[in-house]
Amino acid sequence: MSKKKKSIFDFYKMKEAGEKVTWLTSYDYPTAQFAEAADLDMLLVGDSLGMCVYGYQSTVPVTMDQCIVHCEAVRRGAPNTFVVGDMPLGSYQASDAEAVHNAIRFLKEAGVDAIKLEGGVRITNRIRAIDEAGVVVIGHIGLTPQSSGQLGGHKAQGRTAETAKLVVDDALAVQEAGAKILLVEAVPPEVTRYIANTLTIPVYSIGAGPYCDGQLLIVSDLIGQFQAFTPKFVKKYCNVAEIITKAMSDYVADVRNGQFPDDDQYCYKMIAGEESKFLDAMKK
Repeated sequence: MSKKKKSIFDFYKMKEAGEKVTWLTSYDYPTAQFAEAADLDMLLVGDSLGMCVYGYQSTVPVTMDQCIVHCEAVRRGAPNTFVVGDMPLGSYQASDAEAVHNAIRFLKEAGVDAIKLEGGVRITNRIRAIDEAGVVVIGHIGLTPQSSGQLGGHKAQGRTAETAKLVVDDALAVQEAGAKILLVEAVPPEVTRYIANTLTIPVYSIGAGPYCDGQLLIVSDLIGQFQAFTPKFVKKYCNVAEIITKAMSDYVADVRNGQFPDDDQYCYKMIAGEESKFLDAMKK
């Protein structure tokens, strides 16, 4: 029987029941298929694809068109999983109208179930406008990679009483503006716990501790595919980089040594008796 896709209402019920939501990023059709088979609750087509797929130094260069294309692939691979499109830098900052336009593009062109955007108090107008347009909005506060330059780099946020209060202010503002879910990144677990216990909307963590309603990880970190660096909060469940590199090295060796292909790998052979006829024909 096909998996039943969860809705935003299911996530609220899970929060009330104390059931944890499982959330991963995905950027392509095969990975989305694997995620759906593994019974993931949610998939985020994050702008982290800039680093994990395209090799950019940050998420800054990622465009709307790139996000849409990857969302389309993930939607096809996981038709029964709640899929979230990540609004890249420049797609919502300029105006409410542009933010709404780009949010709706995710729904119309890629069939996602919600969009995510970064920022707290400073982007409440954008959240409100997108929500009023009928699009499910997921907020993202704490370490916000698109504006990491203003934060002094990819650093944990809310580690002092003063800065922790600012994170809580962002959380409350995002909920008040109409966001239906909140993602908290790289914030001390004590702060995340306070936010999760205070807000009525589900609160999920990426590197922000266990005391919340669910967890998100970058799939390329989880499977050991992204090699540039590994965030402190990541648990690697396998190392596909080693497995794939070894397989490729073995292939190179087999070809160079004449061990591939052998008789087992020949796709086609000539019909019995035809080889001699072929060779005779070539002599004429």
